[in-house]
Amino acid sequence: MTAGAAELAARAELLADRLGEDLSPLAAVAYNYRWSWSRDGAAVFRDIDPHGWSLSGQNPVLFLQRLGFASPHPGVQEPELPARIARLAAEVADDLARPVRPAPGVDGPVAFFCAEFGVHVSLPTYAGGLGILAGDVLKEASDRALPMVGIGLLYRRGYFRQRLDETGWQQEFWPVTDPESLPAALVTGADSAPLKLSVELFDQTLAFQAWRVDVGRVPLYLLDCDLPENDPVQRWTTARLYDGNRQVRLAQYGVLGIGGARLLQALEIEPAVLHLNEGHPALATLEIAAADVARGSSAADALERIRRRTVFTTHTPVPAGNETYSPDEVLAAFGDLARRLGMSDAELLALARIDPDDRDAPAGMSSLAMRMSRSRNAVSRLHGEVARRMWQPLFGAASSDDVPITHVTNGAHLRTFVSGPFCALFERWLGEAWIERAADPTVWEGVREIPNAELWEARCRARVELTEFARVKAQQDRLLRGEQIEYVRAIGSRLDPNTLTFGFARRIAGYKRLYLLTHDPERARRILSGPQAVQLLVAGKAHPSDRDAKVVLQRLFDIRRSVADLSARVAFLEDYDLCRGSRWRRAAPAA
Repeated sequence: MTAGAAELAARAELLADRLGEDLSPLAAVAYNYRWSWSRDGAAVFRDIDPHGWSLSGQNPVLFLQRLGFASPHPGVQEPELPARIARLAAEVADDLARPVRPAPGVDGPVAFFCAEFGVHVSLPTYAGGLGILAGDVLKEASDRALPMVGIGLLYRRGYFRQRLDETGWQQEFWPVTDPESLPAALVTGADSAPLKLSVELFDQTLAFQAWRVDVGRVPLYLLDCDLPENDPVQRWTTARLYDGNRQVRLAQYGVLGIGGARLLQALEIEPAVLHLNEGHPALATLEIAAADVARGSSAADALERIRRRTVFTTHTPVPAGNETYSPDEVLAAFGDLARRLGMSDAELLALARIDPDDRDAPAGMSSLAMRMSRSRNAVSRLHGEVARRMWQPLFGAASSDDVPITHVTNGAHLRTFVSGPFCALFERWLGEAWIERAADPTVWEGVREIPNAELWEARCRARVELTEFARVKAQQDRLLRGEQIEYVRAIGSRLDPNTLTFGFARRIAGYKRLYLLTHDPERARRILSGPQAVQLLVAGKAHPSDRDAKVVLQRLFDIRRSVADLSARVAFLEDYDLCRGSRWRRAAPAA
């Protein structure tokens, strides 16, 4: 899994040559996201030039590119900063030098496919919890030195950025990201030119290239269709995450699944396990089977072989979230797969239908992933129960208890989401290796020994940080909307770190039930402004095509004005991202 590593190293060397001696060690650090979960990682970059770090979107490569050739850089005059830079560079290098630890029971790497990866705020390839989990999986695999490779898409316009107008209605915009300013490098072939592959979609050949991003020890390959040999429609395929056009999304599934499998083959990576994180990449299983058929296998044997090494994680708790397409749409996009597998169109469609015998039924990627996996899991115990009921017809089970879907409760990457004050507290009371041993229940027995005062102090420090951030952000948002100055100042003076704070920071959708806050405005007023007042911080994005979710968001916006005294108790922080989400998790008592 070395493809692209030399190209990343060359980019880091080029950047180091542009920097002065004092900053050059940071070039290699910047080209690997391992710095992002070092305790002092972000602070080192920020303390060099706080304003420049903010303007760069916390992108270390862009930040260093903009610093210029000044040496010593003015920001490095802080006495302890050179030593901190050296420690950070050594920490990252030492971690990457550890030997690989084979995964238990697996003879080879795991290929982790996902439509989105929430690695860091500077890499706009995520929308919500699915991507955050995917990013955390890569980070955890790196920490454990497990052999893994990530496969995703490079969205040059990412997921949308959010603004609210004066009525609270969501507006969207999509700034373009230049991959040359990311911690990424194009994978090259034997001729040192960018490696280019292709997939057949809609009776056309669609070319793509691959960018490598290092997430600690784990390479993440992001496929990119923005190439001059593609026509404008084809180039748009990887422009936006969850594009509103159904045909574009269908093409994305083809590039992710079929293209991702072809990239693995071109890089001579033979995964022992194919992990499909949601159904979007399910076509990877059929592409691998088709390659097996081309080598002389029967379709039945090829499908069974890939099924034995595929696992599927389902996240969607409602049927509407599992997008389906008509038979004509599927065959128009991927009809070539049936021929390559040596099966009829009807047989291909049957793999992706809930009822394989219903020839008029639509087909979907989630159904295909269910059928092509040896193991399937939901992301919590309750979600497992819901998923078994939802997918019972596909398996023809007499009872939902007989549906072969288990659950693995979503976790979080501790080094990303546990705040500095709590890390220090746990190191004192649980031992310096508490993170490495976090899965051992005996480690947490020491929590009972932590004095209440120390626990409360750590919590208060995190809450003060969140409150100060929310004050500034909410005031900026209100000013940008042209709100009255008194209204702007209210949120800055009234948000209180000593008040019980509830946080809602996630994608806004009907099933997440945010509408309950606006269902009974008078009750909301009593809760938020009663004798034991609480305050509410809300952030989240509604999908551009989800009008109902936008209405929920607007009603929440309206409640602050329609109910007296709530303008300083409820703050909506626009343009929710990974950075803001982690602040919520660290500080809000209920989030």
